[in-house]
Amino acid sequence: MKDFDKPESKLREFELDALKYIDSLFNVAMRMTRNKDDAEDLVQETYLKMHRFLHTFNEGSNLKAWLFKILRNTFINLYRKKIREPQEIHYGNNEEFYLFNRITADRTDDNFLGKSTIGIEEYLEEEIKYALDNLPLAFREVVLYSDVEGLSYEEISSIVGCPIGTVKSRLYRARRALQKLLWNYAKDKGYLREK
Repeated sequence: MKDFDKPESKLREFELDALKYIDSLFNVAMRMTRNKDDAEDLVQETYLKMHRFLHTFNEGSNLKAWLFKILRNTFINLYRKKIREPQEIHYGNNEEFYLFNRITADRTDDNFLGKSTIGIEEYLEEEIKYALDNLPLAFREVVLYSDVEGLSYEEISSIVGCPIGTVKSRLYRARRALQKLLWNYAKDKGYLREK
């Protein structure tokens, strides 16, 4: 939204549109960080950066893809920072101030749009979670963006910053790796026919 001189109602509408994707962002953040607290922090940071860089969003472009790109870049930057900082300081339990917890608490309000969303974790069995978690990050993220979030190759390409051909290749290789990791699971569940 270049020149974001829009009225407050327009800004609030944009924020509500962005909040529709909080569960999707959290699910991907969980798969990236493998830790609930880190995933919440990552989603919080994503929404803070959304506000900070609102002027760079082009009205009419894909908001979901833009948010995922912010999430991914934030994850990479936090990971790099974590490597450089040998020790983390904990300031106690201040969860009441976390954006993610505040938003999920707001979901009890009848006016909130995403009252009844369910996370990916509730659908996946342990074997599938384990297989996803054991994929390299580059493979895991394209599977999540494509197969879980339903993003197009073009959107994924924009998010991860690589050509569409590379996205397709990573997705193919990721699915093959998942197939190998889930062979026994598929056999036990009857998805494979005995020859």
